[in-house]
Amino acid sequence: MATEPSRIFVLPDLGEGLRDAEIVAWHVAEGDHVVADQPLVSVETDKAVVEIPSPRAGRIARLLAAQHARLPIGAPLVAFTDGVEHDSGTVVGELVEVPPVPGHKPVVRPHAMPAVRALAASLGIDLAAVTGSGPQGEITRADVERAAGKPADVEPLRGVRRSMALRMAEAGSQVVPATLTDEADVEDWPVGTPVTARLVAALAAACRAEPALNAAYDGAAVARRLNAEIHVGIAVDTQDGLLVPVLHNAERLDLAAIDQTLQNLQTAVRTRRIPPDSLRGATITLSNFGPLGGRFAALVVVPPQVAILGAGRIGPRAVAVGGSFVARRMLPLSLTFDHRAVSGGEAARFLAAAKAALESLP
Repeated sequence: MATEPSRIFVLPDLGEGLRDAEIVAWHVAEGDHVVADQPLVSVETDKAVVEIPSPRAGRIARLLAAQHARLPIGAPLVAFTDGVEHDSGTVVGELVEVPPVPGHKPVVRPHAMPAVRALAASLGIDLAAVTGSGPQGEITRADVERAAGKPADVEPLRGVRRSMALRMAEAGSQVVPATLTDEADVEDWPVGTPVTARLVAALAAACRAEPALNAAYDGAAVARRLNAEIHVGIAVDTQDGLLVPVLHNAERLDLAAIDQTLQNLQTAVRTRRIPPDSLRGATITLSNFGPLGGRFAALVVVPPQVAILGAGRIGPRAVAVGGSFVARRMLPLSLTFDHRAVSGGEAARFLAAAKAALESLP
């Protein structure tokens, strides 16, 4: 009996120079009918968990990659049947003709969120063997941790934590760091003020005052490029490692718009469903580590960026006012910059501008 032709959809280019990704969760099974843009699979890159949609409508003939498999860009993901339809344009992928392979075993998909699947993969836990305690049998992080028992003495780094290790090693081997510190008087800030949003606004003001720190440096060419737009990477601590979503065009946003954008990014980070575009293109980075602890820090500049501004724990300090000392709420600031591209004077002017903006914001 004649068989239907199949079409292969391959792992698309996910941008940012990423070369591979790990299968975290399949959202379809063999035999399922799908529509264009329906989620097919979640993959974990070195930056985040990314959901890949279907490029077309049709029936799934075969799933061509097992859960937890790490695949290079361009590797086969899914075989479609039911004829050939046009690509939706949602993802950049390739559909090619191949003969169908009968008897391929479907992939079993336990019910768990992508972040939980990523944790299970990092601990070597087979979710098919885990009993879920969540709603409708959903497998939770606690279920995976219980199944793991004591962690192994040596754990291979994966996903975000692997990316963090590689980027920090790269930065340490390239950047010539120097750090300046100061404190901003924030006694007059209203109660409940959005601290991180104010920091972003102040950083944008400092970039306008001293553009040398909103730049990209090419060490091989010994050349720099000043950036007209201000795209702020927001360092976010997660259980899986450091993620840096990007708030684009901070120079165009008022305080309320910055705060709303930050809330949207934080939600995307917590659910690990942040779009790839929201992890690209940072021109300078902000680290608001104060809520976790610490006053000052020598931070890490990740090339080709040339600067990172850190904010420490806000607290009362003795400040001289009118010939006597009074207690004022002070915000510690740490500016680490790449001394190959930024002079001490440029860094000092930038930090002074950031401090002035923080103290003058309504």
